[in-house]
Amino acid sequence: MAKPNRKGPVQTVMILCTQCKSPLFKYRKGGKGALVKCFRERIVEDFTQKVCHCPGCDREFARETLIRGAPAYKIIGGKAMMK
Repeated sequence: MAKPNRKGPVQTVMILCTQCKSPLFKYRKGGKGALVKCFRERIVEDFTQKVCHCPGCDREFARETLIRGAPAYKIIGGKAMMK
């Protein structure tokens, strides 16, 4: 399988915690679909202190995984939203 394009899309979105609304990432997302995964190389700004945990409420919002050979965060349903 091919790796995702490193430069990726130009459009950036804010990823927020659904519970406390604190910012998690500024992310270069491609397409119009729902937020399912975040490739680590596309994250522009990372506001988290602990990996995959919200800085405001310390709730886990994703799990670390490899997708097509690239490190990524698999978002747990309903725990993070994009703005």
